[in-house]
Formats: sequence, structure tokens, C-alpha cells
Amino acid sequence: MTAPLTLHPDRLLPPDPGTREVARRLYEHVRDLPIISPHGHVPPAWIAHDTPFRDPTSLLITPDHYVNRLMHASGVPLADLGVGQGDLDEAASRRAFRLLCEHWGVYAGTPVRYWLEDEFAGIFGIDERPDADNADRLYDRIAAWIARPESRPRALLEAFDIEVLATTDDPLGDLADHAAIAADPAVRTRVAPTFRPDRFLEPGRPDWNALTDALAKAAGADTGDWAGWVTAMENRRAHFRAHGAVSTDHSHADLRTDVLDDAEVRRVYAAARAGSATPAQHRALQRHMLAEMARMSCDDGLTMTLHPAVARNHHPGTFEAYGADVGVDIPTAVEATRALQPLLARYGTHPNLKLVVFTIDETVYSRELGPLAGFYPALYVGAPWWFIDAPDAIRRFRRAVTESAGFTRTSGFIDDTRAFCSIPARHDMARRLDAGHLAELVVDHRLAEDEAADIARALVVDQPRKVFKL
Repeated sequence: MTAPLTLHPDRLLPPDPGTREVARRLYEHVRDLPIISPHGHVPPAWIAHDTPFRDPTSLLITPDHYVNRLMHASGVPLADLGVGQGDLDEAASRRAFRLLCEHWGVYAGTPVRYWLEDEFAGIFGIDERPDADNADRLYDRIAAWIARPESRPRALLEAFDIEVLATTDDPLGDLADHAAIAADPAVRTRVAPTFRPDRFLEPGRPDWNALTDALAKAAGADTGDWAGWVTAMENRRAHFRAHGAVSTDHSHADLRTDVLDDAEVRRVYAAARAGSATPAQHRALQRHMLAEMARMSCDDGLTMTLHPAVARNHHPGTFEAYGADVGVDIPTAVEATRALQPLLARYGTHPNLKLVVFTIDETVYSRELGPLAGFYPALYVGAPWWFIDAPDAIRRFRRAVTESAGFTRTSGFIDDTRAFCSIPARHDMARRLDAGHLAELVVDHRLAEDEAADIARALVVDQPRKVFKL
């Protein structure tokens, strides 16, 4: 017989009865607050055109590398999950969904299982655990849900109570979809673009010169010299701000922000444009460019987010076949204290800079990021994300960071997702876990319950509004 699928009302709350009772009350304070999502990857075209979702596979599986990677590890080819295949016909979509149901057990104990269960039961109304026997029946249930007018993206923004939704956008983009959304009074959610210039800050890329030429054209500036590159970047950032952007987003191999003197940066930039720069010069220029982004944030007020320590496209064959962002990025270690010192020495006390550092290397939370955020007014510790946006990792994060930085030096929750229907599940997970952590402080008599309730609310709405200047 098919096993039931239910959502326990106390899921993720502390097991101790007394602590759980406090956590329940704290969670009630924040359960129905709006969602603020200041970093994510939902395509703005979905909102601009109110594009209906095609089928259960394209909704839940194909775009979500969290889901795909563990099935791939279990022997399922990514192509069978629709990755890189374009729009699937119904037969292919059903096959992919069956694979998810057949591999339901591989997600046991993972945050992916938690999000999927929340979606299946909480959004689609499914009350049976997925398996090989009921896969087609569940597919039909979700397909029927997708076909409803109230399941289109704009309606879901309202149903999920999403107050702010940030997307991730290329510096060359015209942001026409964002302009259309902003001009439409029917969309009450604030949908903001995010300036993501990574590839323009990597002079060692074989296409960097071509990208820099394209940047010049888009910005109306001559990037033939360093001063022109700076002007081009400032122009594109201004374009994003005019379309509602509140932040920039950066991910490089490390956090190094070495700053070159004016003569040296002009010389190295010229060498990079001429194709004669050495690998060491490429690295030096990239690190200087990253520090320059912080200087620009001091000037234009865009919050700067950094998330390093990722080995991108770890398996070459998969990258060649399917491209980036399909689950083949792996965490690495990172050093923060010395790496960020040049940037923080210049801008760490600037009143207009908000710098949020995320990392998949959780070993640096208590050792480096918490203490840094506990001194520098500009620096905030980003919430766990990606490989560590899991219940136990979030609990470790709060314990590690609170001791040296408190709650006010953190960013609020970041869902970092393109899987639209998982957004409420991810934010609810964070609210439950923070309620549990705060309840432990209350029962330890380290915090009064009314203050804990205020902190719980602040972590959901006040901190992201402050850090991202919403």
C-alpha cells in the first residue's frame, strides 16, 4: 500500500517539550509574515509574461540542480530529467517524473526532501508518498494544478505572499522584462534585478576581450583603457539602479581583494586587453576589480554580496554536454580574514556600504566571518545557502555566528532558487529553525521571550529590508 504523506505541524522544532512549546509561540509570530527574497534566480520573463508552467517536470525537476544532482549520483542521466533537452513532450516529462518518484528514497534526510514534501502536500494537496506505483497518478494531480489560472506565476506571487523577489541578471541586459513588470499595476510584488558581473571581472577568460567590447557598446563608453572600463561599469550599474536593482552579486574562486596602485592597474589592464598579461596579472586585476565593485557600491548604494568557495563545473564532460548550473559545482575551503582586509581597510567603515558574505565553507563562520561582522559596520554574514541551507547546517550557523556577531549582523534568509514553488517551503524552514534557536536561548534564560519574538520577526523582514535597503 502507498504510504501517507503528511506535514507535521511541529516539524523542525526542538524535540524537548518545554523548548518546543516556546518555539511554537515564536513561530506563530512569524509564520504568516510576507516573504522577502533578495537573492534568487527566477527568470523575470516568467513574471513579465505571466508564463504558465508547462508540466510537473519543468516545474519541479529540470530547473532544480538540487533535485537533479542526487538522482545523477544514483545513475540517472541528466538528459532523462530534461536537462538540456528543451521543452519535453508529455511522454518524456512523465518518464522524468517517474524517475523522481522511483528515487524518492535517495532524498531521505536531505533538505530537498523537506522542500519537496512541503510542495507536494502544502501546495498540490498530495497525501501519499511518491513511489513507482503512484507516479503517473501524482503527475496527473500536479498537471491539473498547473492548468488552473491561479497557478500562474503572478497569481503565485500573491498566494505565496512574496513582497520582494530579486532576480539575477547579466550586465548587458536591457532589463525590458523588469521595466514591463514595474509598469504593470497588476503586479504588487517588487521584482528587482541584480547586477551579476562575474564574467566581466575575470580577465583570464578566453572571451574576456570580447565581453569587454560588448560592455563598451552597452554602456556607451570606450573600454580601451582602465578608466573607460570603470566608466562602463558605473554606467551599467546606473542602468540597473534605474530599473530597481538593490544589489550586486559576485562569485569568484576566493575572497582576495588586493588593490593595485593607479599606475599598475592601468598597466595590467592594458596588458590584459593586448593579450599579453600573465596568469598572475589576470588574478591581480580580477582582485582589484572586485575591490573596485565595493568602491562603486559606496558611491551608488547597491548592496554587494559575495559568495566564493565554489569549484565550478567540476565534471568537464557534463559541462560540455549541458553547460553550467546543472549541479556540478562543488564546495571548497576559503579564507576570509586576510583576503578581505584590503577591501575592509578602505571601505569597511564607509556609511554607504553594505557587504554580505555568503560561503559554502561553514568552518569560517565562527572563526572569521562572525568576528569580522562583529567589528566592521559594512559587513554582514549571509545566511547558509546552497549545500548548507539544510536544517542542521542552519542550526550550526546560528550557534556559530550569534556568539560573536549577534543577530543584527546577519542578512536574513536567502533562498537562492529558480525552483519557484520551493520558495515558501525554504523560507518557512528558516522561520521554524530560527524559532527553535531562539527558544533555546529563552529556556536557557539568556533571552526574554518577548525579545525573542522581536528578533524572530527582525530576521524575517527587518534585516533583509535593512541590509538590502528595501
